[in-house]
Amino acid sequence: MIDLPYSLVVEATEEADYFGFYSPDLDGFTGIGHSVEDCIYKARWGMREHVSLLREQRLPVPPVNADPKIVVQNEKKLAIT
Repeated sequence: MIDLPYSLVVEATEEADYFGFYSPDLDGFTGIGHSVEDCIYKARWGMREHVSLLREQRLPVPPVNADPKIVVQNEKKLAIT
């Protein structure tokens, strides 16, 4: 069972021990980790803290995702135009 309130995308980078992560459900939530497992662990606690900060600042909090997913993919490079 996925123990996260929101979906999570973990992106592998060219560095073997460097991963980025973000939630497509939770605007502004991002982080880094040293493994996929590290990212999931950090996301679990980070999402709680992020939502708490949104509430403190009286900003909208998205509804919890009833069917969250974890996607692991290669880093998507941003095109510079």
